[in-house]
Amino acid sequence: MRPASFRSVAVAVIAYAIAMGYLEAAVVVYLGNTLSGLGPSAAAAEAFGRLATTEMVREAATLVMIASVGWLAGRSGLERFAWAAVVFGVWDIVYYLGLYAITGWPPSLVTWDVLFLLPTTWVGPVWAPVAVSIALILGGLFAAGRLRAGYRIVVRPLPLAAALGGALLVVAGFVIDGPRVLAGDLSPWDGWPLLVGGIALGALGTLPAIARARRPEGSEPA
Repeated sequence: MRPASFRSVAVAVIAYAIAMGYLEAAVVVYLGNTLSGLGPSAAAAEAFGRLATTEMVREAATLVMIASVGWLAGRSGLERFAWAAVVFGVWDIVYYLGLYAITGWPPSLVTWDVLFLLPTTWVGPVWAPVAVSIALILGGLFAAGRLRAGYRIVVRPLPLAAALGGALLVVAGFVIDGPRVLAGDLSPWDGWPLLVGGIALGALGTLPAIARARRPEGSEPA
C-alpha cells in the first residue's frame, strides 16, 4: 500500500486536534459548573482538593493522547514528534477558543491562566501558550512535510542542544511565577524574556536543519 500523503495525514491530525481541544474545553466548563454549584461549603473545599489530583491525571492522559496520535501519524521518530507538536499546538489554541465560545473566558490575551500542574505549576498570560502553540504548529508541519516527502533531516549535536535549551527556557518562563500567582500576585509576568528567548533559540536549532534536509539519491517522494 502506498503511504498516505502529507495532506491527508495533516487533515486527519488537525481534525483530531480540533475535536480534542473543544472536548477538553467542554469538560472544563462542566467541572467548573459542578464545583460552583456546591457553593462555599465543606463539600466544595473537599471537591477542590480532589480536583487537583483529577486534573493532574487528566493532563497526563492528554499528553498520552497527543503522543499516541503522533506515533500513529508518523513513520519515523522525528516525523512522529513533528505530528505530536502539531496536535499539541492545535489542541491548545482550540481549547482557548472553545472556552471563549462557551463562557466568554478568557476576556483578553493578557489574562492569567494556570497551564499545567505537572511536575509543578505552570502559569502565564493566555498569549504565551498560544505563541508557543503557533510555533509548534508551524515547525511541526514544516518538518512533517519534508519528512513525508522523503527528505532526511540530520540531527547534529549543536542544533539539538539549542533546541533542548530553548525548550528548557520556555518551561522556565512558565514556572518562574507559579508560586506568586497562586498566592494572588497578578503583577506583570516576569517570565516573558525566557519564553521569547526560548522560542528564538529553539527556532535557531530546528528550522535550519529542516531547511537543509535533502532527499536521498534515487528515492521517490512518498
